[in-house]
Amino acid sequence: MPHQNIQLDRVFYALADPTRRAVLERLSKSPAPVSELAEPFDMALPSFTQHLNILESCGLVRSHKTGRVRTCEIDPRPLKAAERWMLEHRAMWETRLNQLDRYLRTMKEKR
Repeated sequence: MPHQNIQLDRVFYALADPTRRAVLERLSKSPAPVSELAEPFDMALPSFTQHLNILESCGLVRSHKTGRVRTCEIDPRPLKAAERWMLEHRAMWETRLNQLDRYLRTMKEKR
């Protein structure tokens, strides 16, 4: 279980940055070379590569090199794990909020 939590933390950390979310959005359409992925961003290639390294370290992106071209593609499995976690917690909080709502209505009726 601790390993799953660490992996989930890495996924949420990766998703917290708008640049990395934009890269994932682009890769959801098709694989792309690093140079093409970096093009829309106003940053040096080494800085952009750091974003890719974070995405790769949590498993959201895979890359392979052919000659001098490094091509990236998305791996949606870590996103599914994050979605599962959010759905489980959403159900718990909805239950708690419904309980609070019932309690507050009861208190209001007693007044």
